[in-house]
Amino acid sequence: MAWDNRTRSNAKQAIPYAYKPDEEDPLVLVPDMDMVPLVEEAMDYLDKGHSFRETAHWLSEKTGKKLSHQGLSNIWRRHRNSDRQKALAKTAKKRKPKTPKDKYEARLKRKISDSKRVKTMAEKKLSEMKEPEERLGMPSRGISEGLDFEAIPEEREVIFKPNAGPQTEFLAAPEREVLYGGAAGGGKSFGLLADPMRYFSVPEFNGLILRRTNDELRELVWKSQELYPKAYPGAKWQEKKSQWVFPSGAKLWMTYLERDEDVLRYQGQAFSYIAFDELTQHPTSFAWSYMRSRLRTTNPDLPVFMRGTTNPGGPGHQWVKSMFIDPAPAGRPFVATDIETGEPLLYPENHDKAGQPLFYRRFIPATLRDNPYLFDEGTYEANLLSLPEMQRRQLLEGDWAIAEGAAFSEFKQSVHVTEPFDIPSEWRKFRSCDYGYSSYSAVHWFAIDPSYETLYCYRELYVSKHTGRDLAKAILDLERGESVQYGILDSSCWHNRGQIGPSIAEEMISIGCRWRPSDRSAGARVAGKNRFHEVLKVDEETGIPGIVFFNNCRQIIADLPVIPSDPKGTDDIDPRYKSDHAYDSVRYAVMSRPKAFSPFDMGGKPITAWQPSDSVFGY
Repeated sequence: MAWDNRTRSNAKQAIPYAYKPDEEDPLVLVPDMDMVPLVEEAMDYLDKGHSFRETAHWLSEKTGKKLSHQGLSNIWRRHRNSDRQKALAKTAKKRKPKTPKDKYEARLKRKISDSKRVKTMAEKKLSEMKEPEERLGMPSRGISEGLDFEAIPEEREVIFKPNAGPQTEFLAAPEREVLYGGAAGGGKSFGLLADPMRYFSVPEFNGLILRRTNDELRELVWKSQELYPKAYPGAKWQEKKSQWVFPSGAKLWMTYLERDEDVLRYQGQAFSYIAFDELTQHPTSFAWSYMRSRLRTTNPDLPVFMRGTTNPGGPGHQWVKSMFIDPAPAGRPFVATDIETGEPLLYPENHDKAGQPLFYRRFIPATLRDNPYLFDEGTYEANLLSLPEMQRRQLLEGDWAIAEGAAFSEFKQSVHVTEPFDIPSEWRKFRSCDYGYSSYSAVHWFAIDPSYETLYCYRELYVSKHTGRDLAKAILDLERGESVQYGILDSSCWHNRGQIGPSIAEEMISIGCRWRPSDRSAGARVAGKNRFHEVLKVDEETGIPGIVFFNNCRQIIADLPVIPSDPKGTDDIDPRYKSDHAYDSVRYAVMSRPKAFSPFDMGGKPITAWQPSDSVFGY
């Protein structure tokens, strides 16, 4: 390559790398022949495919003159064959993916490549920690297996290395939204801290990691204080602002989001990376969905991600399971779905990307066995093995089929769920309803087996955005041709009766969908839960429980195994649990003291029609 003399306009102007002022004329710059051979050697490394960042670091140490990776890139482009660069650019253009499938595959490949850099980002400039891997019984490794600089004899210390398996998969995942969840001790927290580190050198990066409470956040901050300053010397933790500031100008906020309304603190802000630690501690999906609207960046080369880590259980177990676990097998990317409808999220018809997925999700499971630092030692595993069955399945095995602290642990699908069958005409039928417009309305129909007084829940309606009149019409359509003896409706639907217009109950009754109010007396919720436990019991003589659900009643079947008990010990369910509409509906039903018709009742004549005696309640 040619190293020509160069000039500068004045003696204070910066001197290009590998140049020095001429002894006779300081405005003339000549190649520094002590540095030029080393620069050429570095560019040979680049030609072989080595990293600009690592090569620049090596060159800086060899010459004693610091050079950034961008500066080395400029030198390489200036001195290498321009025709070759044009040819490479032409080839790259031909290989540029064109179809959505090709683009997605390209993103996967880039993400895999980025994962290889994660180690280098976390392993750089580590001088404070002494032989951590030897201390853990792991063989020491170089900074990157992909680099083979024979001319670089330096040894580097490692403060973080992704565990093979799920942790590495999590760091390499290209999907927009990823949940890394499962057993305790699987390395989730360290994975979450390491994931954004690849972007700390990008000035535009603005990340956010959230915990539900400030006390829960504290441990995560402590772990970050062990990791970040060693990986990025000069990184500062600003306690008052709850943020990390890195030498590049990149920022990472670490704060808490205790209530749904706390999301308003982030209104108008933009983040390229948002992560929730222990996601199931959030009772609803509102915070996750709202924060998605804060996900944006002005740098087109800076990807945007949402990440979550958690164990099974907690008040948000069900919505997290519905969003990440149920749509696809573990580890498999899938098109993001609407949490309410289950339908894929696609661009609308009038969009230039009509029919294409908005983004992808993935669930990456983890168990204790994935973390050799804990599993090999054995003590922590022994602690988890000693737990009660439910906690052991969650924390050791990462089992999402059950929820920690489930209120109705006696519920079993093998016992309480059956295939639909034709209900005998003589069985008495009734219905129950918990109404909600902005949330959900849950309606359930029951038939009473006169042989054992067993309740069979044979139909379920679970809808949102229905007015009282709309819901009544849907109910009557489903009941067409059958005799339903009575209905139990949430008593709050009678509020404000006759004061500000008709109540919800009055609107429903006016078109023929009749109800009587549920019990709202003091202690009714606790009494209802106790009654629920009673009907879930299996009779010792008959082997039949007091209530059985047809398998088409999907919402109540999904809810019952995960509804959490009140941690305060009130004998009620956790008040933070928001997906209780189906449960409340069935609770109203079992509290209505349902009985099969007896020929001895009412003079031996069954009641086959409504007998209204009250114009308000319909009875």
